[in-house]
Amino acid sequence: MRRILVTGAAGQIGSELTPRLRELYGGENVVATFHIKKLGEDLLSSGPCEHLDVTDAKRLREIVEEYDIDSIFHLAAILSAKGEQKPQLAWHVNMSGLYNVLEVARELELRVFYPSSIAVFSPETPRDMTPQLTVMRPRTIYGVTKLAGELLCDYYHNRFGVDVRGVRYPGVISYKTPPGGGTTDYAVEMFYAAVKGEPYTCFVREDTVLPMIYMPDCIKAAIQLMEADAERLTRHADYNLASMSFSAGELAEEIRKHIPDFKVVYKPDYRQRIADTWPRSIDDSAARRDWGWKPSYGLAEMTRDMIENLRRRLEEGLL
Repeated sequence: MRRILVTGAAGQIGSELTPRLRELYGGENVVATFHIKKLGEDLLSSGPCEHLDVTDAKRLREIVEEYDIDSIFHLAAILSAKGEQKPQLAWHVNMSGLYNVLEVARELELRVFYPSSIAVFSPETPRDMTPQLTVMRPRTIYGVTKLAGELLCDYYHNRFGVDVRGVRYPGVISYKTPPGGGTTDYAVEMFYAAVKGEPYTCFVREDTVLPMIYMPDCIKAAIQLMEADAERLTRHADYNLASMSFSAGELAEEIRKHIPDFKVVYKPDYRQRIADTWPRSIDDSAARRDWGWKPSYGLAEMTRDMIENLRRRLEEGLL
């Protein structure tokens, strides 16, 4: 990768992936794009930035050609919980945006990173150690668009030779950006409340187990896959990715090891129905075999790091 474009650079993953890409490849070589949510000052000052609606194919191509882009990290999307509130918008943004990215990649021979999600799975899918190849009949518009996106990426690779790579992310946990409308965001919200000394009302049951990943591992996986030898890859945009699995109650207990008086009340809402269609744990043996994937954080390590960094941000007035 020489010249990189990041769509959705103001989002949860993009706001942390973009600085890391600039560290590795040079600030001037990584173009951060945003639509509604504006970029933070650190991104605005550390490299080129452009406003971009990914459904605007003409503007996307203009930016790609202006900066001589060779690789796109396509992160712009409407997430699961917000998608259920506005399903038509989710379909439009998630599918039109990906189509436009794949088309410009086909025409200009670019490489693409596409983040899929555990939302592609369904109640018919085995929920424990969910296999790489399995039944997938998602019940959310977000899951439908992500599964359709995987298939579209496969088509563009097989039909046109586009080098597109991607992973099925579990829930992503980060201390730098607030929750962005995902079903697994209860985990991030729980940390924020605990560090602020506030009680938390959790929107899933105490015994709800979901797979999660800490942001440093999330970023590591994206870059590691994009740098992997293409000859070793047996999948394209749908590598299962695993790190840790825990219940909402187990997370609360781990937090109490650091903040003993933290209180949680469980009041499941519509997001519980979404969580009940997703896996509890993931078989990511293909990613481990093909490109050496191995997470660095478990529940205890993540919890310690999250609380230390959130406390620091609270002292700095950033929460």
